[in-house]
Amino acid sequence: MTTAQRRNHRTERTAAYQELLRYLRELPISPERSIEEARTAYETLCAHFADPPEATLVPVDANGVRAEWTTPPGGASVKAAILLLHGGGFTVGSAAGYRDLAARLMAATGAGVLTIDYRLAPEHRFPAALDDATTALRWLHSEAPGRPVAVVGDSAGGGLAISLAVAVRDAGLTAPVALSVFSPRTDLVQTGASVDTQADLDPLVTPASSYENGLRYVGSEAGLRNPSASPLLADLTGLPPVYLYVGTSEILLDDGLRLARALRRAGVAVDLDVWPEGIHILPFFASRVPEAAEALSTATAFLTAQLAVATAQ
Repeated sequence: MTTAQRRNHRTERTAAYQELLRYLRELPISPERSIEEARTAYETLCAHFADPPEATLVPVDANGVRAEWTTPPGGASVKAAILLLHGGGFTVGSAAGYRDLAARLMAATGAGVLTIDYRLAPEHRFPAALDDATTALRWLHSEAPGRPVAVVGDSAGGGLAISLAVAVRDAGLTAPVALSVFSPRTDLVQTGASVDTQADLDPLVTPASSYENGLRYVGSEAGLRNPSASPLLADLTGLPPVYLYVGTSEILLDDGLRLARALRRAGVAVDLDVWPEGIHILPFFASRVPEAAEALSTATAFLTAQLAVATAQ
């Protein structure tokens, strides 16, 4: 099913979930905070994970892009790969902060995971992040020709994953076999109604901070409408199958729902997973909240199936 909620979810208000909500609401994410403060807060958030799966982690240079390569213990060879694009509004976040998610993706799918430190705004504006993602994808394909690669991204990284797939298609490069995106940011102009209607429910993203980060990324209001930065405006034909998580308690709800509709109109297979009362990038918090673990399990099941088909071909 491509356009409606496929699963019967219920986000429990457990003590762990309430604790997570309280913690997220205390993060310094307002646009009045400095970039340095926001980056520190995000790295602190990313450090609050428990017991990631055992993995081998190796720093790599992906044709000039700093990255980390996560594989099963002992550095065993893998038959498939995942390119992981972190979130953070294009202004915060790092490969180090996403080690927990990378290890969980690896353990669930058996694929190696390349998490990149794409260049951040405002020091490095659009298209720096997209260029780095494209370079990293090409590096993965050059390292093991024929090995299937999927792309995973959350929030800004989710929008970047869609933009990457469009850029690769237009350049005639080897495409990823699947995309898995969590709460993707696809409309930097913020025309979705949920930006306002869900603002009081979203503990992690505010309309003001989101908009400000978009400006930091593209440099001007006109740039917000660039289809390569706001992939909701792009031609989406020919993209690989997409798994898309979105929660009803986040301002990017309509970014996800409208992307799913646009992909369907373009003939792309979409597995849309809408979580009632789900928060922004819920699968990212798999080590802290049972519902998040379930959401991530759904995403990795999709990836495992897509990679298995591609590997068998």
